[in-house]
Amino acid sequence: MAGTAIPTPERMTEIFESVKNWGRWGHDDEAGALNLITEDVRRAAAASIRRGRVVSCARNLPVDPAPDNPHPALHMMVVGGDDCLVPEIGLESTSDFVGVAFHGMATSHLDALCHVHKEGLMYNGYPGTLVKSTGAKKNSVMCAKDGIVSRGVLADIPRHLGVEWLEPGAIIEPDELTGCLEAQGVEVREGDILLVATGRDARRAKLGPWSPMDPGMPGLHPECIPFLHERGVAVLGSDCVSDPIPLPPIEGWGMPIHECTLVAMGVHLLDNLDLSGLQAACDELSQWDFQLSVAPLRIEEGTGSPVNPIAVL
Repeated sequence: MAGTAIPTPERMTEIFESVKNWGRWGHDDEAGALNLITEDVRRAAAASIRRGRVVSCARNLPVDPAPDNPHPALHMMVVGGDDCLVPEIGLESTSDFVGVAFHGMATSHLDALCHVHKEGLMYNGYPGTLVKSTGAKKNSVMCAKDGIVSRGVLADIPRHLGVEWLEPGAIIEPDELTGCLEAQGVEVREGDILLVATGRDARRAKLGPWSPMDPGMPGLHPECIPFLHERGVAVLGSDCVSDPIPLPPIEGWGMPIHECTLVAMGVHLLDNLDLSGLQAACDELSQWDFQLSVAPLRIEEGTGSPVNPIAVL
């Protein structure tokens, strides 16, 4: 289906309405598609552990300024080894401080359902005004305070297309996504966490960082959204931000993947992952499913959290 047309605003509205999960789990629900990760789904995810190999899916904390990291994370020492003695108790100890504005294009993080709104509303019809200067009163990251554990599935798009990476701004067609999964012999099931690799960090390692706005970042075609809903994807992740940047303009739709997943479907997003290690492990083992654990920080009224997702193959 190469060259799938970019949806019109009318088609985007049709997609949004067709995948909307508002009220599906009750009118007070704030967890969205995380409800699809049942106890049975978690138990079944353990069957994906066949060798016991562990792989992190997070990038290192981005403390160095770069075109894709205009607001670096802060990491500084509070007490160093040259001044670490606490004489009153005879203890030698060092400590440090970390601070990070994690939304953006650099830090591996989870988007909570309050992060994006559409026409003044967020997931389940809550008014966006409930996200106040003091924090999110609804749809905060605390719905995942006990962690997210499910079966993960990797779609290694560069491997499927026979390239090292997708170029900035590349749009992953619906048939490329489904064809990749079919070629890998893996099926996406209800409650799964789908990770889509574009090769971002492979390109960055060879060519250096670039601006995520110009020339952009690869991502999913908006017509992939019905597939995500049909298969019951509980969480969507990428080594970029799932939306292609720049997407040919659709009036009223700045980031269609974000808007349809977070707002309509209640699907949390994992952004800026480093999937290079997972790609290598899956390729070596010819295994494209695994147990994935995501442990966001317990930030009351938070719009998301830095994360270090762990895949166990």
